[in-house]
Amino acid sequence: MDVILLERIARLGQMGDVVRVRDGYARNFLLPQGKALRANEANSKRFEADRAHLEARNLERRTEAEAVVGRIAGQSFVIIRQAGETGQLYGSVTARDLVEVMEAGGFSVVRSQVDLNHPIKRIGLHEVRIVLHPEVDASITVNVARSDDEAVRQARGEDVTKGIAEDAEDATPEAAEAAQSVFEAGAEEGAEAGTEPAAEAEGSPRPSAGG
Repeated sequence: MDVILLERIARLGQMGDVVRVRDGYARNFLLPQGKALRANEANSKRFEADRAHLEARNLERRTEAEAVVGRIAGQSFVIIRQAGETGQLYGSVTARDLVEVMEAGGFSVVRSQVDLNHPIKRIGLHEVRIVLHPEVDASITVNVARSDDEAVRQARGEDVTKGIAEDAEDATPEAAEAAQSVFEAGAEEGAEAGTEPAAEAEGSPRPSAGG
C-alpha cells in the first residue's frame, strides 16, 4: 500500500514522503495512529492544505521532547526479578514494566515510546532507547537484578553470575564424592542389617549364653 507520511518515520521517510509499506503495517499502525494517509489524489490535496499545521504541530512536539530528553538520557532504572544461577529470568521484563518503573521514577512515557523489540530475559545492564519524538530519542540503562545489593554490584561493573557459576562448578566434584560416600556407607549398613533377619526367617535358633 502507498501512503503519505504525516511525520518522520524511522527507516521509512520524512513528512510528506509517499512510501510503499505492507498492508498490515498501514492498517494496524500507520493509519489508525494518524501517522500516514492512503496515497490518493484527495489525500494529497488534504495533506498540502494541512502541511503548515502539521509542520507547526511537529515542531511543537519536538521542542517538548527536547526539553525532556536531557532529564531522561543516561538515567538508570532498577528492576528486581527472580532468576536462576546462570542469570536467566523466571519470566521477562517487557515494555510495560519499563513504563511502570520510569513512571515511579517521575518520567511519563507510553509503551510505544519504549523501543524494546524483544523482552529482556537475563539479569544484567541493558541499554534501551526511548523515542520521545520521531526526531528525538534518549538511551536509558535498565539494571535487572535479583536483589538491590546485586543491582549495586552490577552498576559497579561486576558480573554477578560469574562467581555463582564458578562456585557451583568447583563444588560439584566434592559434592559428588560426598554423595557417593554416603551412598556406599548406606549400602554396606543395609547389607549387614539384611543378614540377621534372614537367619531368623529360616528358624535357626540363636545360641544361648549358657549353651
